[in-house]
Amino acid sequence: MSAQTDAFPQSRPAPLSENSGKDNDADHLRIVPARRTSQWAAAVVVLLLLALALNSVIRNDAFQWDVVGDYFTTASVLRGLGLTLWLTALVMALGFALGTLLAVLRLSANRVLQAVSWGYVWLFRSTPILVQLLFWFNIGALYPEILGVRTVNLLGPVTVAVIGLTLHEAAYAAEVVRGGILSVERGQIEAAQSLGLGVWRRFRRIVLPQAMRSIVPPAGNMLIGTLKGTSIVSIIAVQDLLYSVQLVYHRTYQVIPLLLVATLWYVVVTSLLSVGQHYIERHYARGTAGAR
Repeated sequence: MSAQTDAFPQSRPAPLSENSGKDNDADHLRIVPARRTSQWAAAVVVLLLLALALNSVIRNDAFQWDVVGDYFTTASVLRGLGLTLWLTALVMALGFALGTLLAVLRLSANRVLQAVSWGYVWLFRSTPILVQLLFWFNIGALYPEILGVRTVNLLGPVTVAVIGLTLHEAAYAAEVVRGGILSVERGQIEAAQSLGLGVWRRFRRIVLPQAMRSIVPPAGNMLIGTLKGTSIVSIIAVQDLLYSVQLVYHRTYQVIPLLLVATLWYVVVTSLLSVGQHYIERHYARGTAGAR
């Protein structure tokens, strides 16, 4: 019996270490979040400053909010707003159509086409939009006749605005589309090629839907920027939103309230566009981390 006991010694409980009691106590400790007193103090200061600024804007009689309310929905202002929205939509559609073509040329294997696309983007991104509009507005002074057609007074202010803004936006749209196409994995394109899909079908069904995740955010920013940028066409007497309110305050000398009318309309429209951009981004981000 003793031999068996020696052969199979009974297991004894391990002695408690000195830190075991401390470990058990640590398991019951309550985790206290870090205090961010300075951040809350800064937030209170910022809110206080915003409240003071808002109060000064609302209660300052110089803003003439009653005049703003009178002119906010007048016929002339709404006509100017309609022209601004129409010009923005047309310029974005034409600009992205031309920009997509330029992006495809830039990504082609032909060196000449690459050089032409690069040169276009370089030229129109290097020239201020105001200078471009003035050049197109005075095209008759540069080329009095093109292909037997006299160019003097041939292009009206609205046509000049469409041409100038479209050519300008196309240069930026080309880079946006090119970046979106480059974001698509090369394996996706090779898989589509192995299936025998044509170039146009491969671009439309495989490349473009995946590239939209990278195209939509900067395109939305371009849309909002174009909406506000159309105000520059007032320099060539296009009766957009800004030019419409300018006509009014040149007659009534109520500059501040009329500028507030234009500002509020820009804020309303850009806010609506931002909401639409959010949902479009979420639509194309389905199945990715961006969908959150």
